[in-house]
Amino acid sequence: MSLASDPLPTDPDALRVFAETLQAELARKDVEIAANAAEIHAKALHIEKLKMQLAKLRRARFGQSSEKLDRDIEQLELLIGDLEEDAGESEARARAAVTALHGRPGAAERRHPVRKPLPEHLPREIVTHDPVGVCPGCGGTVFSRIGQDERDVLEYVPSSFKVIRHLRPKLSCRSCETIVQAPMPTLPIERGRPGPGLITHVVVSKYCDHIPLHRQAGISLREGVELDRSTLADWIGQALFLLAPLAEAIGRHVRAGVAVHADDTTVPVLSPGLGKTRTGRLWVAVRDERPWGSDVPPAAFYHYSADRKGVHVEALLGSYRGFLHADGYGGFTRFYKPTTPLGDAPLVEVACWSHARRHFYDVHHQTGSPIALEALHRIAALFAVEGHIRGKPPDQRAFARREHAEPLLEQLKQFLETELLRISGKSSLAEAIRYTLSRWKALTRYVTDGRLEISNNAAERAMKPPVLGRKNYLFCGSDAGGQRAACMYTIVETAKMNGINPQAYLTDIIGRIADHPIHRIDELLPWRWKP
Repeated sequence: MSLASDPLPTDPDALRVFAETLQAELARKDVEIAANAAEIHAKALHIEKLKMQLAKLRRARFGQSSEKLDRDIEQLELLIGDLEEDAGESEARARAAVTALHGRPGAAERRHPVRKPLPEHLPREIVTHDPVGVCPGCGGTVFSRIGQDERDVLEYVPSSFKVIRHLRPKLSCRSCETIVQAPMPTLPIERGRPGPGLITHVVVSKYCDHIPLHRQAGISLREGVELDRSTLADWIGQALFLLAPLAEAIGRHVRAGVAVHADDTTVPVLSPGLGKTRTGRLWVAVRDERPWGSDVPPAAFYHYSADRKGVHVEALLGSYRGFLHADGYGGFTRFYKPTTPLGDAPLVEVACWSHARRHFYDVHHQTGSPIALEALHRIAALFAVEGHIRGKPPDQRAFARREHAEPLLEQLKQFLETELLRISGKSSLAEAIRYTLSRWKALTRYVTDGRLEISNNAAERAMKPPVLGRKNYLFCGSDAGGQRAACMYTIVETAKMNGINPQAYLTDIIGRIADHPIHRIDELLPWRWKP
């Protein structure tokens, strides 16, 4: 129970202690709010400095264009966008802290220029919010209109913009003159102008269609709507603040599975001041039980880290215990070993035949080796068995594998061991064979359990969208930008895995998540959403 809801003591001494406790709590909250304000101010100054550098680069490019200047400008655009998203997220947290302290939204410091009028050429839609039909003062039902409040909200519908004008008539009760007015619907950004559909469009365009914010600003300008990159970045930061609990709920669902697929990929990250990029990592854990006929919804949980240290495996998988489909990354190795002499290992390794096959493919592609080609044909036969049992129950899959795949595996192992004795131990083919034989137990574990897969393709499929994004906008502007990407990819890709349009889903969720109780966040998961 919080101090706000505690009953007031009647004893004077107890009341004095209660007041002192309340003062201490208010002082602590004031310190937190001041720290947040200082952080926002520092970020604003840094952004202005970077904008000056960007303007200087643009002036230098005037009259001529070079690839180096274009790349420098692109880097600064992305870095400023990431910092502005940071500022938007920090501002949302500060506003939430003020609301929790005073019970009403805090007045955020204006960081942007005075708003320009919305373009007159945009279509208008008027939504009138009538108040309750009974006067709260006397119960009367006859009212006189004495005025109304208006709020214009810029909204986006696919391929076009529109303005929704919210009208809230003020009515006066003829019996007792009590004034009544319907409340303004909650907006994703308090006192903000964008509707949930527009915020979702910006999020989906960046993390699903891989369009950087400064390019989105150029696209909207062609429609006659001027949206600065800084404004779009602020919306992204505010959206992250709202959606982070939803991404964590998806992560909990993934970790509750009996078998998980995991993978990681590189993410170039800008290093401010050095003019270079460093290498971050984007990790993914996937729960997809559809291949063995389960009706449990599939989901993908992403996690960003600044490096590839094994400690990040714990951040990705948390308390998960079970089968892990993964490649040969050494960071997983310690989780395959028992933590106590008589205990079980936290994770059971299930190696990937697609990964093993890739080694033989590279050898054959480079040297034309007939031995590598024969290994490829034999591995293809294993995958052919899987094609006939996809979607069937686990017991049927395990039976078919023992009958058809097990003999093929025994023959493949004998073939590889024989050929390894006939070739040079230093050749790339020998390395491919040793890689496969050294992981034989983990590679063949799938045969006896129908809930397991022959490959880690589920995780590799989940990594394709971030890889496409990496090719389009080259890099993240900061580590915080990588963490935002992980959160957004978690929600967008999980929606896609469940056959849900991310634009329609997030438009609805962003429109009401601010009023949704945090302890019921699971109600908003993609597979529980109805269009």
